[in-house]
Amino acid sequence: MDQEPPLSHGFSANEPNPVSRPARRRQIWVWIVVLVPFGLLFYWVIHQHGKAQAATTGGGRHAMTGPVPVTIATAQKGSIGVYLGAIGTVTPIYTASITAQVTGVITAVHYREGQYVKKGDPLVDIDPRPYAAQLTEAQGLLDRDKNLLAEAEMDLERYRQAWAKNAIPRQTLEDQEKIVAQDQGTVKNDEGTVQYDQVELSYCHITSPINGRLGLRLVDPGNLVTANSTTTLVVVTQVQPITVIFTLSEDNLPQVLQNSKGGKQLSVEAYDRTQQSLLAKGKLGTIDNMINTTTGTVNLRAQFDNKNASLFPNQFVNTRLLVTTLNDQVLIPSSAIQHNGSTDFVYLIKDGKASMQNVKVGQADQGNTAVQGINAGDVVANSSFEKLQNGSEITISKVKLPSASDSPENNVP
Repeated sequence: MDQEPPLSHGFSANEPNPVSRPARRRQIWVWIVVLVPFGLLFYWVIHQHGKAQAATTGGGRHAMTGPVPVTIATAQKGSIGVYLGAIGTVTPIYTASITAQVTGVITAVHYREGQYVKKGDPLVDIDPRPYAAQLTEAQGLLDRDKNLLAEAEMDLERYRQAWAKNAIPRQTLEDQEKIVAQDQGTVKNDEGTVQYDQVELSYCHITSPINGRLGLRLVDPGNLVTANSTTTLVVVTQVQPITVIFTLSEDNLPQVLQNSKGGKQLSVEAYDRTQQSLLAKGKLGTIDNMINTTTGTVNLRAQFDNKNASLFPNQFVNTRLLVTTLNDQVLIPSSAIQHNGSTDFVYLIKDGKASMQNVKVGQADQGNTAVQGINAGDVVANSSFEKLQNGSEITISKVKLPSASDSPENNVP
């Protein structure tokens, strides 16, 4: 019988190749090294997601143990204003852009840029000599014609006496009367010329027509100016008092008109652009006589004393018009009010526990809100709302009050 030849390398066909075993072990370790970190990362992600979901669903509240530290506020009874806010523009009552009314060379500029002047203070001088000469000439003609009139009046008186004695005909008397009337007209014309030249001469000395603040210097000595030109010599703007023009919706107009009846002046406050700094307090002056049909708004003007010059012409400000004041209101900090959909509530603090109490929110102003549903003297929570729930035990946190040492002025090097 023929014998089956042996396999190469002395291994049988059913026996695994020993050379592949180390490779398989390496593959197994590679998979272990790769999969273990991914498994740990997957576990960490699932754990963090569970913690976030528990915090979202309120699981964190139930996980807390012990009383919740909160700051408190006490409801107080007081008054709160009903305000209407709007953007306004600071507008001077009077602004005078002064131009030359005569032609000539500027000889002097008496003002300083930004200077406050009073009515009648000197501003600019124009060379007056040509106009002074014209005035002298006109006065000379007036004096001559006055003397001619006096001579004619004396002749008229003689003619009247002569005609009374039938020494002259009546026509001679009547002719002399007309000569006197002509001379009177000439004198009146001369007087008008003198007055006109006096006005022209006065235009050479320009004074301030109003009390106000001057702008930048626009002309210098030696500049030639012409009569009735568009070149402005100086601008005077009245800043004390000053007004603010602002707009309100036509829907708010009936409320304003109702509360301003009987000559009552409503208060207006002007704040800066950030609405943090109060610039000035004034009174509502007037309401425009018609509504702008394009915008559905009406213009209002408020007047301010502006004694500290905090309002500047053409400045944009935020205005608050006090329409009315609500008295005997229960007031709490606006930050103490919580919201759950359309429901407003507060946490009442009593006997060391917090209890939810629904309230009806009213007018809000300056960080306080008028509410209904609690009484004056009730204590409400004003912090730690993410930890509070109905029936939570609480402890009152002690808040450090600011001291003089904490003042920024004391920290200035």
